[in-house]
Amino acid sequence: MFDYLKGLITDKKNSSKGLFVSIEVAGIGYLLEVTEKDFPNFEVNEEFLKKVYVHLAHREDAMTLFGFISKETRDIFQILLSVSGVGAKMAIALLSEFDACDLISLVIDGNFKELTRAKGVGPKLAQKIILELKDKLMKVEIPKCSFSTIPQNQAFEDTQAILLSLGYSEGEIGDAINKVISTINDKSNSEEILRKVLTILSM
Repeated sequence: MFDYLKGLITDKKNSSKGLFVSIEVAGIGYLLEVTEKDFPNFEVNEEFLKKVYVHLAHREDAMTLFGFISKETRDIFQILLSVSGVGAKMAIALLSEFDACDLISLVIDGNFKELTRAKGVGPKLAQKIILELKDKLMKVEIPKCSFSTIPQNQAFEDTQAILLSLGYSEGEIGDAINKVISTINDKSNSEEILRKVLTILSM
């Protein structure tokens, strides 16, 4: 029904029920619940020129609009809602703790312990999220998530640090690693990783 809104920010409030922003569009005020990461980006009485991507959650007793500055975050929010046991509030809690790229990376890596940092997410639910979403999120393409499928270990961190010092961008490094990752025999061997990634970057 709604895709995005652009208009004047008329109010913002932090309450026990969540973080909310009011945005006026063509004389109509929309109340949006937003994440902790997006909340500071809204200034009252300022025209918000960016698009605020929205999702309308319809329950028997209420209709709630959720707003996101990033379309990718809105899309991940909607994917999270497909997990049984994860409602809109839980999805907002996850995206308040992690940005879209980090959340994708944690799910793909199976790091359920880190997911429990989000308010209200216990170990069982975290493992359920990974079980139900891992395959689905591996197919999600978000350009700025260059490192989302890269193993989080010292060898890859060292490789990234070396390549950044050589002047390569994060995007270039992430794309190159993703191209060779399936050919790396020892993912704890930084020399092998660096050699193969440099081969791609020098082409």
